Amino acid sequence: MLRTLPRALRPLGPRWTPARAWASGDAAQGAEIQVRALRGDQDAGITEILMNRPHTRNALGKVFVSQLSDALDELRFDRSVRVLVFKSGVKGVFCAGADLKEREQMSEPEVAAFVHKLRSLMNQIASSAIMGLIETTRGLLPGAGGTQRLPRCVGVGLAKELIFTGRRISGEEAKVIGLVNHAVPQNQEGTAAYHRSLELAREIVPQAPIAVRMGKVAIDRGMEVDISSGMAIEGMCYAQNIPTRDRLEGMAAFREKRPPRFVGE
Repeated sequence: MLRTLPRALRPLGPRWTPARAWASGDAAQGAEIQVRALRGDQDAGITEILMNRPHTRNALGKVFVSQLSDALDELRFDRSVRVLVFKSGVKGVFCAGADLKEREQMSEPEVAAFVHKLRSLMNQIASSAIMGLIETTRGLLPGAGGTQRLPRCVGVGLAKELIFTGRRISGEEAKVIGLVNHAVPQNQEGTAAYHRSLELAREIVPQAPIAVRMGKVAIDRGMEVDISSGMAIEGMCYAQNIPTRDRLEGMAAFREKRPPRFVGE
């Protein structure tokens, strides 16, 4: 069942809104997670999530994680949202990882509950500049899914090397090993990666929403099983796409040699 987004979260326009129902504009500016729907012919369907915790370089603290999780829980039910773009409001950094200073103040049960929530959040986002899993340099190991996702991206051997050493790698190195799809030269404003992600979002938005969604499900679920089971998952996803109006529109547009007009039904 589809749910309506709360008023404070609902992406009604191009202004940033907080991920919880604060009343004033000042509160929205102070929110650690803010949401904005883009407008215009190219950008309709693109929603941005702004991460804005400058005093910790966007470290993953309790409030930050809770607000981001709430935002994702609500946005997943909004059919007008076709692509999510994560953006940092802190110049020069995307996310500094776990807030270890805050974690020091937690009890063991609190740490366990927080790591569980963080792991669930990473399951929703599934994404990995200078980057690295540096937990072993702090006496820890990656606890938000890094030991499972990294080997699936770069292979077991390289994943062990990166985790065991806590090594940080550049964006270009990450692209070479297949950890990221794109690496772009930074501009003076520090927004080069954001603009590249927006270009990619604009490529995705015109495509059939249900087909994109089912493709994502088929890939994500199929990667967790053997190839025969993966083929069965693909077949089930394909079958859900057959009765859609978008499939009929796509075929009609192909015959008539015109751009398709997909509606997500």
